[in-house]
Amino acid sequence: MTDTVARNGGAPPRPWELTAEVPVPETTKKDWSSDQEVRWCPGCGDYSILTAVQLLMPELDVRREETVFVSGIGCAARFPYYMDTYGFHGIHGRAPAIATGIATARPDLDVWVVGGDGDMLSIGGNHLIHALRRNVNLTILMFNNQIYGLTKGQFSPTSEVGKVTKSSPLGSLDRPFNPVSLAIGAEAPFVARPHDMDRKHMMETFRRAHAHRGAAFVEIYQNCNVFNDGAFESLTAKANRADMLIQLTHGQPVVFGADSDRCVARDDAGRLAVAAVDDVAPDRIVVHDETDVALAFSLSRLASSPHEPTPVGVFRSETRPDYGSQMAEQVAEATERRGPGDLDALLRSGATWTVG
Repeated sequence: MTDTVARNGGAPPRPWELTAEVPVPETTKKDWSSDQEVRWCPGCGDYSILTAVQLLMPELDVRREETVFVSGIGCAARFPYYMDTYGFHGIHGRAPAIATGIATARPDLDVWVVGGDGDMLSIGGNHLIHALRRNVNLTILMFNNQIYGLTKGQFSPTSEVGKVTKSSPLGSLDRPFNPVSLAIGAEAPFVARPHDMDRKHMMETFRRAHAHRGAAFVEIYQNCNVFNDGAFESLTAKANRADMLIQLTHGQPVVFGADSDRCVARDDAGRLAVAAVDDVAPDRIVVHDETDVALAFSLSRLASSPHEPTPVGVFRSETRPDYGSQMAEQVAEATERRGPGDLDALLRSGATWTVG
């Protein structure tokens, strides 16, 4: 404790520093599950995502009192109620902004952001892309069911062109976002995609996202069985998975199919396309590289809809300094040069003050 006091310039240790050297207690799924009744529609894909997270948390060597789940508005936004951790249910679209404040003020915390495609990509789109480009240390889970579920079935920013809903009776004219492309374009250093029918793959993807220091964005294909049932069935139905889901594995050729007879290959112009393994030269078959941002973006554009062979797994994983760490360094440097600030004195100093 003496060393801690010295590091803090004589101030008493902060709460998280007192537990820094204490072993993390063993927990189970039950320890991470709140006493609140889980209330989603029967059969909703949110249940499987919640279970995957609650099963994973005991394996991450983290404390419940140092974990925060932040959400906005929507079906997915009920998530913090069901986790026995700290939580913050914010207003529509603002979860990334709220989480940015938490993560930068308390870099010791594990901060997760949970929301749906409507919440994060409509009113919350600006907050999301800036959290990603800044590389705030957040694990962001975006449930994509291509519909507004909580408000009873309007088209969302990921709904396909021509989608007939209560708010588009003649079919939506809006071209949808590709969330993975959007995240890569916003310079997110970690971008991945699982689906809600494969718990093992979800858990492994969430584990990697959590281990990544910085902004980790995970799009989850999630079925809304009431307002958009079967949106991803072409991919996720058990009989279809081998031939429709393209598993990305770093350092491995991108080969798929029940008999490993299909692949992703480059044509003469360098464009990616799905092909039969026997129809292309071996050196044309793409080898996945998570550090290659151009490849990650090209893979994200491989399928134009969830009715074509579609990549899943980690598209991009790149290490770079996170926003909170850089901010802490700036504050430490400023404090060393000018001494600690006095916020109370500043607030009570009158209508004007001199900077510098």
